[in-house]
Amino acid sequence: MADSTVVSDQQPPGSGQTTPSRGPYIAVITNRNTNLGIRGFMLFSIGVFLALVLNLLQVQRNVTLFPPDVISSIFSSAWWVPPCCGTASAMIGLLYPCIDSRLGEPHKFKREWSSVMRCVAVFVGINHASAKVDFANNVQLSLTLAALSIGLWWTFDRSRSGFGLGVVIALLATLSTQLLVYNGVFQYTSPDFLYIRSWLPCIFFAGVITMGNIGRQLALYECKHMSGKTHQD
Repeated sequence: MADSTVVSDQQPPGSGQTTPSRGPYIAVITNRNTNLGIRGFMLFSIGVFLALVLNLLQVQRNVTLFPPDVISSIFSSAWWVPPCCGTASAMIGLLYPCIDSRLGEPHKFKREWSSVMRCVAVFVGINHASAKVDFANNVQLSLTLAALSIGLWWTFDRSRSGFGLGVVIALLATLSTQLLVYNGVFQYTSPDFLYIRSWLPCIFFAGVITMGNIGRQLALYECKHMSGKTHQD
């Protein structure tokens, strides 16, 4: 009787029935890790590209000066600047949707690629203004860029978590830049605030908001893709 029970539980090769397996669960985890890596690589690439373009603007206007021996790579930028900006962009872009998930406050304001592209355009415009627009004094320039940066957040983000992360990361980035300038890695032509330009935190804040929006949009696309595959299965 026991033998017949064992035989009945075994499925013949051609029966078409499947036995329970952990394969789909492992596949989902693998897909999530793969998608996380893809998002990180895309954010890194975007950060590198923006760093090259924006740093070119700064160097052309002599806002930043690198020693002659390190100006030997593409777009006259120190070799370490684009990778550092790319790494920071990937971390910020992955951190924003993670914080939204932890707080239980999914960001739903203007969640479309056209809005993200406009945000990138405004960010580039703010950088362009800092390098090429002449103001009467540095205080006026700093206040103008601060207003533009906060306007960028209000127009494309409006989340408390986004504003808080933007301020914290901008302050940390400013402190890191001050340490680099203090150690002679590079310098600003007309520093007016502790070895750097007073408007630099505004640029960092706008950059954080921009990369956060890109990261959120990539995470939203991944979520929709995974949901579609789940419904199909």
